Amino acid sequence: MPRFNLNWIYIVIIGALAIMLYQGNTHPGSFDKEVSYSELKEYISKGYTKDLVVDKSEGVVRITIKPEKIREVFKKRAEDVGKRPTVSARYPSADKVEDYITLTQYKGKVTYEEHNPFWRQFLTGILPIFLFFGIWFLLMRNMGGMGGKGGIFSVGKSKAKEYDKENGPQVTFKDVAGQEGAKQEVQEIVDFLKNPEKYTELGGKIPKGALLVGPPGTGKTLLAKAVAGEAGVPFFSMSGSDFVEMFVGVGASRVRDLFEKAKAKAPSIIFIDEIDAIGRARGNKANFGGNDERESTLNQLLTEMDGFGTNSGVIILAATNRVDVLDTALLRAGRFDRQIHVDLPDLPERIAIFRVHLKPLKLESGLDIELLARQTPGFSGADIANVCNEAALIAARHSHESVNKQDFLDAVDRIVGGLERKTKVMTQDEKRSIALHEAGHAAVSWLLEYANPLIKVTIVPRGQALGAAWYLPEERSIMTREQMLDEICATLAGRAAEELFTGHISSGAMNDLEKVTKRTYGMVAYMGMSERLPNLCYYNTQESFVKPYSDYTAKLIDEEVQQIISLQYERAKQLLSAHAAEHQRLADLLCEKEVIFAKDVEEIFGPRPWKSRAEILLKEQPATTTEADSANDEAADS
Repeated sequence: MPRFNLNWIYIVIIGALAIMLYQGNTHPGSFDKEVSYSELKEYISKGYTKDLVVDKSEGVVRITIKPEKIREVFKKRAEDVGKRPTVSARYPSADKVEDYITLTQYKGKVTYEEHNPFWRQFLTGILPIFLFFGIWFLLMRNMGGMGGKGGIFSVGKSKAKEYDKENGPQVTFKDVAGQEGAKQEVQEIVDFLKNPEKYTELGGKIPKGALLVGPPGTGKTLLAKAVAGEAGVPFFSMSGSDFVEMFVGVGASRVRDLFEKAKAKAPSIIFIDEIDAIGRARGNKANFGGNDERESTLNQLLTEMDGFGTNSGVIILAATNRVDVLDTALLRAGRFDRQIHVDLPDLPERIAIFRVHLKPLKLESGLDIELLARQTPGFSGADIANVCNEAALIAARHSHESVNKQDFLDAVDRIVGGLERKTKVMTQDEKRSIALHEAGHAAVSWLLEYANPLIKVTIVPRGQALGAAWYLPEERSIMTREQMLDEICATLAGRAAEELFTGHISSGAMNDLEKVTKRTYGMVAYMGMSERLPNLCYYNTQESFVKPYSDYTAKLIDEEVQQIISLQYERAKQLLSAHAAEHQRLADLLCEKEVIFAKDVEEIFGPRPWKSRAEILLKEQPATTTEADSANDEAADS
């Protein structure tokens, strides 16, 4: 038999419509004129009628006009209206038609018809049902995945992409810069698969799973690709969101299918990216719709991970940046035996990452890669890749023959602070107010021991910010209470300078206040760094709408936060009052030049009595961590 094709459906529909239209006209090629029922009776009374047909199925009276009356009725020649031209009208009821015929004593031929063509029944009754099921079939096939051969029956098949030694990603551990600890752990997993006897002959068990945990952009997925490229075994990659569909049971079915494929080709690796999409902690409250489906998918994943044999050769890798929301049953030993932390790179790792991303660029000779790494504290691998790409674009925009150091510094400023808005129009009062605000940040941070060392201050608008200050923060593993208080004081110095030297406050400090409030609440509620609530932590890892403390404690937390912020605000005002002359000179210089550097601040305030390690490493170049005065400038937190 010929293969089924959608064109057959189109042919059947067109043919049915043609038949219906053909049967709808009793005399093909003849002209039919529709009139009112009163006009029809007038034609009958005048004797124009050759014969009369009452169609009860359609409720129509149709009369055939005599040849000699055609021109009078139709205003056309007999050749133009066909052999049997008719005039038709809808009648109110069959009884009234019969009464009229009896009353007028009509002598012509009267025919009563009552028919219901098969094709009309098909089109009005049966065809819509076929169309409904046809559309439903097409939708099911599309939702089941166009790549599947089973149509609707493939909706429960996994969408995992399978890689092997030939068509796998061309990424190896050499392409992963930094993250030496995480790389060592995943490299050990590859060794498990290549030489399992080395580990099992002493009675050891191959770990079942490893969870890659870390902030976005740190290289979790890249590490998984390197494992796929190095292992030389089947590698199944799938995102957590690919498991759940609108149909109940699809997610669990796809989990079963994925593990069946992996076990059939063992030794193999399964990688689930963004596992928090299905691995969120199960709650006691009632769930509806997608939540029930997500939980059934998670239950099936838990069963599969604990269901196959210990040495079956199937290892699961997963990645997430929200490990705190994962279900505890998923994190227990025997499912994910290891948690591999992929953190933000430190200085040596950033140098290695820069070397990887600088390879395809045409660089000027003598470019100091270590300097670039020092300018990007807190940057992830993805951020560094963005810096290198942006620097190349800036160099091309300025028609440089190679990418130089200033291009990279401009790229860092562009990414952290946003694009310079040189066309932004500001009044002199606004410009002066912004200069006082930024000079307040610069002055207080210069005078405090633990505040981040200042690098550059600008009042040129960037992105959503009207002004910004660049700092070079020292990379600390822990922070003391004194360090946090100094940074809070320096952050509040902009608002304090506005109040002291202009007599009013503005909306420009909104971003400063937001950061200060979040940091102070963290000190009081999470770190136990307050006098009235010492050594207490109310941090709750579970997603819940219930606060882990009483209303009285919430009031104490609010009061402690308000007290700390008020004290640091007064402290900033005292420092600015004591150095009011220097602050005014700095603000005047900022209004004049629009951009000033650390050496300009040092000429006014003198050298700092203490130097941080970051300042010692600094080579008189701007850094990248910004403190921009805008409610929407989230880049400041980097």
